[in-house]
Amino acid sequence: MPIIEEAKEIRGVYVVTPDLHGDERGVFIETFRREWVPGAKEMVQGNRADRQAGCFVGMHYHRNQADFWYVPIGEAFVVLHDLREGSPTQDETFQTRMGPAFGHPSLYIPPGVAHGFWSITDMTITYLVDQYYNPADELAVSWRDPGIAAEWPGSDPVLSERDSSAPFLADIDPALQPRWST
Repeated sequence: MPIIEEAKEIRGVYVVTPDLHGDERGVFIETFRREWVPGAKEMVQGNRADRQAGCFVGMHYHRNQADFWYVPIGEAFVVLHDLREGSPTQDETFQTRMGPAFGHPSLYIPPGVAHGFWSITDMTITYLVDQYYNPADELAVSWRDPGIAAEWPGSDPVLSERDSSAPFLADIDPALQPRWST
């Protein structure tokens, strides 16, 4: 059975450490089951991104969409920040490393939790989402915001234009502020 733990820092974030089954042929890993995440909706879309070492993606958030991340190749430094107004863990930050070297963990990220990753090595990330892509629910906050209080592995990542111009926490439009729901 995989080990499934809710992150102490942020309610509703789950870290799944899978069982690894291997022999002389290689390894088999079950990477997702909806039953692993209490209350999770059906995942409806799967995505893959290949990133070069030194790039940063995020900090993105969605008011309606949950993500389930897995890094099968390489290493990622991951930061999550709880933006949900009224959450018992509002304004808390969670950091972890993902990839084969760390036991192949997966990460469930609920709506309203900002998420980003720094590629420590060339890497591949796959992620499932429980909503089809909706540009109106594709929001961002600056990775440099001191309120996120992340211990970034560097200071000058390769960024997209969108990520380099994301607003600070104090500048998030109140209409776009995620809300806690149980």
